[in-house]
Amino acid sequence: MPSPADLLRGPWRAVPVLGVTQIVAWGSIFYSPVLTVPLIVAERGWSLSFGMGGFSIGLLVGGLVAPMVGRSIDRLGGHVVMTAGSLVSAAGLVGLALAERPATYIAVWVLLGAGLGASLYDPAFATLGRIFGAAARRPITILTLIAGFASTVGWPTTHILIGWFGWRGAYLVYALLLAAVCAPLYALALPRTRAGTGPPATGAGVQTVALLPPRGTAFLLVTAAFTAYAFVPSALSAHLLAIFGRSGIDAGTVVLIGTLFGPAQVAARVVELAFGRNVHPLMVARAAVTLLLTAFALLALFGLSVPAAMAFALSYGAANGLITIARGAVPLALFGADGYGRLIGRLSGPWLLMQSIAPLVMAFVAERGSDAVALAFVSGFAVVALACFAAIRRPAAAP
Repeated sequence: MPSPADLLRGPWRAVPVLGVTQIVAWGSIFYSPVLTVPLIVAERGWSLSFGMGGFSIGLLVGGLVAPMVGRSIDRLGGHVVMTAGSLVSAAGLVGLALAERPATYIAVWVLLGAGLGASLYDPAFATLGRIFGAAARRPITILTLIAGFASTVGWPTTHILIGWFGWRGAYLVYALLLAAVCAPLYALALPRTRAGTGPPATGAGVQTVALLPPRGTAFLLVTAAFTAYAFVPSALSAHLLAIFGRSGIDAGTVVLIGTLFGPAQVAARVVELAFGRNVHPLMVARAAVTLLLTAFALLALFGLSVPAAMAFALSYGAANGLITIARGAVPLALFGADGYGRLIGRLSGPWLLMQSIAPLVMAFVAERGSDAVALAFVSGFAVVALACFAAIRRPAAAP
């Protein structure tokens, strides 16, 4: 672990800086709509599907700009690109508070999508890859451990801000935080150094690991695995608690079950940080998806009882916590640190595109079939992800 002095000086300073800014960015842009959009559409007389459709458009735009963001971080650094992303996001949140017409609302979400694409995990991973090079896995793990509290902080904070200032005021406060706290931290506190791009060492550094080219079959399998998995958290975040409620579980218990996700996610990251140093991140990804499929199997076998739902929430949270680390660590381990930002951008685009459509597709399947069919449908994406991860062949050790 880095010392306190390392966290204040040198490259490790990036981790607490990004930890703080990720919590603010996720809380203000990604987690707030579930609480604010129902209020927006109720006030303006729009449908909830239209309101959440704006959020989906934002994710779609984030996916489209992700490759450009990754290339720009490689070239210019996160201190430039993420500063711009924070300021664009701040402008977008102000726009949400002011937009009165449907067309303006959608246009604002297009702007927010561009900011989102330069503000969340993937640009942060790209920034750490640029700073730490082949040694970025540990900083990435620690960053996800810190930022894992974003929902724990974001939802209650949004609820409190809405109570104090209304939904418009909440967005204006978040815009101020992005512009006056996050943007200066990115611009002034993020290290501007660039690490070497040699392959990661194993053991005591005597033996190095060969790298795969960031193209061809291996890259397609990695992209397909993470893209397929992206459907799972996006669909479940939008619908899982409602499915539990429709199964007959009372509302208070459903909320309690929902609170298990965050701690399980953080706990899994703590375990990975403590014991996963010598475990290839590809194995971590395989184990995470296997755990998730086991949880789906428990629901299929025992139904939507309270114990099964709690076990599912814990397993799903742990699996998602590990996959978040793997999103940054697997490309680094397989393809290396050279051009890492561009690589992460290429992987992030399909991920965000899948996230943008998953809630709508899940709703369609549940309406046309049943909740059980919808859960089975989601598990199919996890099966595809595991098959792709299993088909990837790790590079052999170089002599």
